[in-house]
Amino acid sequence: MAGNFWKSSQYQQWILDKQEVILYRQADLVYGLTHGDIDKMHIFMANFIRLLGKHLSVHQQVIATATVFFKRFYLRNSFSSVDPRLMSAASILLASKVEESGPIGTSKLNSAITSVVRMKPNSEVFRAEKHFPAALFVECEFFLLEMMDCCMVVFHPYRPLMQYVTDIGQEDRLPLAWRIVNDSYRSAVSFHYPPYVIALAALHMACVVHGQNCQQWFSELSVDFQEIMNVTHDIMAMYKTWESFDAGKDIPPILHKLNDRKNNKAVMETASAMSAPVALEDAIRLVAD
Repeated sequence: MAGNFWKSSQYQQWILDKQEVILYRQADLVYGLTHGDIDKMHIFMANFIRLLGKHLSVHQQVIATATVFFKRFYLRNSFSSVDPRLMSAASILLASKVEESGPIGTSKLNSAITSVVRMKPNSEVFRAEKHFPAALFVECEFFLLEMMDCCMVVFHPYRPLMQYVTDIGQEDRLPLAWRIVNDSYRSAVSFHYPPYVIALAALHMACVVHGQNCQQWFSELSVDFQEIMNVTHDIMAMYKTWESFDAGKDIPPILHKLNDRKNNKAVMETASAMSAPVALEDAIRLVAD
């Protein structure tokens, strides 16, 4: 396991420029989705994973790692390939092992999925509850692991954030900055920037909200301030999208596009050329209705 971010698989394989992410998104764009639709799906499913993690009583780092795994999978695969409820559960399972959080039983996992699906707006999106066989969780977990090429170590902004808060001497800014880091996983910043830059952006945003002038401290850092502002811009864009959409109304039409069997047949060859092949059986394909 890499102890240095710059030598890790995360830096070498999963820090991408924005054009690469746009290219990978073609797997969903061919189904008629827009970039805005894809952003909404990631926000919605990040919320789903957070609720799933809360029901399973796992700590925040497991939720963050699971969200990263989930986003990695659907970066290289269409949302139509695997039911996102199943993939969110597989991501939690794998993340709990990576973060050494303790085993999670499949019956407990199915119970948590059912509870979360029954909550609004999830109940308005996934109109049918689903009980997944235990073997399917295991198969999906291995599928996720294979797709990521066993790149399981994830560096998060939490540790550098705590160091920066101590250094700047503003411990009361930590709660808000911590929440901003949590929210950042609903955006794509983890694909584009090192964790310490995301931590600095969250701290800078917290200082601005509290009306604190921290420019002197930031100017003394050996960090490109424009990168911090780029992260801030991306997070603010995510907040704007999150605030403006109604999951109960906006997500079902997106899933309908992905589940249109006629549409799937028309674009299957194109989609398969743009994303990794999916080996799981039809039973785990997305079912919205």
